[in-house]
Amino acid sequence: MMSDAPSSIEDILKILKDLADKQDRVKLGDVIEAIGGRSFGPFLLLPALIDISPVGSIPGLPTVLAAIIILIAVQLALGRDHLWVPGFLARRSLASKTVCKIVDKAKKPAAWADRWFHGRLPALTKGPFVRVAAVACILLALTVPPLELLPLATTAPMAAIATFGLALMVRDGAVMIVFILLAIGAVALGTGFAITKA
Repeated sequence: MMSDAPSSIEDILKILKDLADKQDRVKLGDVIEAIGGRSFGPFLLLPALIDISPVGSIPGLPTVLAAIIILIAVQLALGRDHLWVPGFLARRSLASKTVCKIVDKAKKPAAWADRWFHGRLPALTKGPFVRVAAVACILLALTVPPLELLPLATTAPMAAIATFGLALMVRDGAVMIVFILLAIGAVALGTGFAITKA
């Protein structure tokens, strides 16, 4: 288990790669243990990144990832300081080969993000701002199941959620502002989809 919480996307990718190298499948519980249960940011970022990746096109996976995000965001909104997941979710897993593909595809954008995002306006990543943003993440995740009916449509809410996770992890309030803008855009997209289908 890591002694310190990851402070960059590259840290998370390294953890995932290490886990994938040691076993045939990587369980969510293993990831929680390796990252540390007090680190909510990575656990919001990671499912969203998986959805945005090519793996996210697997039918039903975006809804499962959205359920995980809701579980995490609810705990964050309630002010919990330690992450808990039920056993059936902790046992959910991806093949190590799939995890390695995700890591490989994420390396370049991760290096870019880590270089540019860190420590601005940190007050926006604490206290009530975080709780309100967590509620917004819950609402965004709830739009995922219906959006899954359209190819790549879940990318919008998941990109917003990933941005929030990144903002928490690197304590960057400027990224939190970007999250707000992306969340508004995702809600507009979801509303437009609902109206079209009505």
